Amino acid sequence: MLEAELSVPSDPWAAVVLAHPHPTRGGNMRSLVTGALFTALPAAGVATLRFNFRGVEGSTGTHDGGIGEQRDILAGIDTLAAITEGLPLALSGWSFGADTSLAVIDDRLCGWAPVAPPLRILDPTTMGAAADPRPKCFVIASNDQFCTPEAARPILADWVNVKMSVVEGADHFFVGRTDRVGEIILAWLRTLA
Repeated sequence: MLEAELSVPSDPWAAVVLAHPHPTRGGNMRSLVTGALFTALPAAGVATLRFNFRGVEGSTGTHDGGIGEQRDILAGIDTLAAITEGLPLALSGWSFGADTSLAVIDDRLCGWAPVAPPLRILDPTTMGAAADPRPKCFVIASNDQFCTPEAARPILADWVNVKMSVVEGADHFFVGRTDRVGEIILAWLRTLA
């Protein structure tokens, strides 16, 4: 059983499932970027679901290195899709949540918005989103400690339908810049709605 929180505005125009950073390094659904997006997206009319991966806080199970966590993401998609049928549904994750999200392929998704993906938790060449034609909006910090824009560009060069937005002056944690992350994702979502 997964612990989750759902925020559905009165007249939503899109929906997003949020996946949090690394469970064994303190990541949970209230981590900085995930928490900021859970506030910003519903305030702008986007139905949003965040959850704790297996073994984190109130979620049962144990960490599975990004493999079982893909099933956790699918459970989040199942839940939000049932509530927001007919709305564009996107998947966004931060750090570990970004890499794990990019491995999840589901017909109900309209695209992915990974935030600061390390592009090394799982092998980027085998991430299902790489060859998928649906849009991907990468949000990367200019000073990211784990994968800079310069490091990400050659990895993503062969990916299909990728847009990269760089948040200048930010590092992997986006302290003081989470508002910019929300703005980028909302602008991208509007192109899909």
